[in-house]
Amino acid sequence: MIVGAAIVRDGTLLAQQRAYPSEAAGLWELPGGRVEPGEREDAAVRRECAEELGVAVEVGARVGADVPLPGGKVLRIFAAELADPAVRPRAVEHRALRWVAPDAVAGLDWLPADRILVPDLERLLGFTGSG
Repeated sequence: MIVGAAIVRDGTLLAQQRAYPSEAAGLWELPGGRVEPGEREDAAVRRECAEELGVAVEVGARVGADVPLPGGKVLRIFAAELADPAVRPRAVEHRALRWVAPDAVAGLDWLPADRILVPDLERLLGFTGSG
């Protein structure tokens, strides 16, 4: 199981740009990663955000349906908010971070699995323009 965080602040969504591997470098994704054995999904979301962004998050409801991934894995996204809105996320493992306005979500060059969730992410942000 792979979990991800759709972190929303002031009506915008946090996206991070991959630095590696080469076939994914430059593409955008939501923060997240693998759920460790015995770890709860919400705990994995919090851990991954701390590792990848250096921030604490409050995990909310599921966003969209599970997305099948290669190798039989599944991507599951959760809504999240920064525990302290004044703290600025850092690109620890990624090339760049960006707060994306609702009308710009569909235009981002997402990884294929995250691209599937664009309509759900737009709904999360209250945007009904593209879907």
